[in-house]
Amino acid sequence: MTIPAVPENNFPKARFGPSYLSAAMEKIFKWSTPEICCEVLEGDASDRSYFRLSLKNDVGQKTIQSLIVMQLKDPIPDTETDFTKILSFFRKLDLPTPELFYYDVPMGLLFLEDCGNLTLEDKLRESPQDKMQLYRLAIELLVQMQNRATYAIDSTCPVYHRKFDVEKLMWEFDFMLDYYVCEFCNFSLKTSTRKKITEVFTPLCESLAAEKLCFTHRDYHSRNLMFHREHLVLIDFQDARMGPCQYDLVSLLRDSYVKIDDALIEELIDFYIQLKEKEEEQEVDRERFVRIFDEMSIQRNLKAIGTFAYQSVKKNNNRYKNFIVPTLSYVRRALSRQFNNSPLQEILLQHIPGSFSMSRAQGYQT
Repeated sequence: MTIPAVPENNFPKARFGPSYLSAAMEKIFKWSTPEICCEVLEGDASDRSYFRLSLKNDVGQKTIQSLIVMQLKDPIPDTETDFTKILSFFRKLDLPTPELFYYDVPMGLLFLEDCGNLTLEDKLRESPQDKMQLYRLAIELLVQMQNRATYAIDSTCPVYHRKFDVEKLMWEFDFMLDYYVCEFCNFSLKTSTRKKITEVFTPLCESLAAEKLCFTHRDYHSRNLMFHREHLVLIDFQDARMGPCQYDLVSLLRDSYVKIDDALIEELIDFYIQLKEKEEEQEVDRERFVRIFDEMSIQRNLKAIGTFAYQSVKKNNNRYKNFIVPTLSYVRRALSRQFNNSPLQEILLQHIPGSFSMSRAQGYQT
């Protein structure tokens, strides 16, 4: 929308209209021109909404300034949110994040630096020949984030109080059973069967929860890393929590949105370990590291499938439906590597539709 030439209700999801934006931009940034435009951005699988505000020049309507408005689901009375607290924490550690210009607390609107439209996913599609180099950049940033944030974290950061314990990991597994198995696939589970599934999955979660705690972004994948001025920038970190260091590496390398060959994944895992050993000045047990990586891949990818299914059945949002099959393939491969012929593999393949074969999974996406 162009201010003030369009009606106030141009965007049904927006809590603001042209008159609010015009006043806010003049107050905060001295943008006192009628050529401020607003466009809706495609958001993530959350209740937040995003908009880009652009200041155009008089000649050729070229954008000369822009910023992003993040609209919270509902305004909250606190002067800080988890997002703003973690953002401040990151910026003190000199980690690349968008700058926060202004937070309108009563409106629940955050005015952020515009880091453009180019994600790591876009860059990989644009320059497939640079895949190794691009992933090495992402892993270098990941190791920097993990080491700086894990070392510096204290009780003032909300992440300090949240961790991937057994309860949380199992909650995510149950979420997947509810929304993928039972609702999305319309696959009935008897109480006794569900109890049996839970019993065999619990030891995996206990193993993960016993790992040394590390700061985890929690959504460190190709759509949450922006390329801005030739550097990667972290976004969408408000749900960060303490957990195994492999968590974010799994998010990056077992990404539902970008396929990576197993040979390249092995090289990148080795690169991560080399950087970790250099930073921490101690040797990493590679066999144990890879085992936890695979265990984390099973848990996290099942959680992602639950989220995709929830978006479809509860939000009528089918954007993520096509990512269920490749994500299931990660689960199946990790099971065969670490749990071949085990009760866990047998139970999951039997009771999670699509985990046994690609063709079966596709049959459940109707």
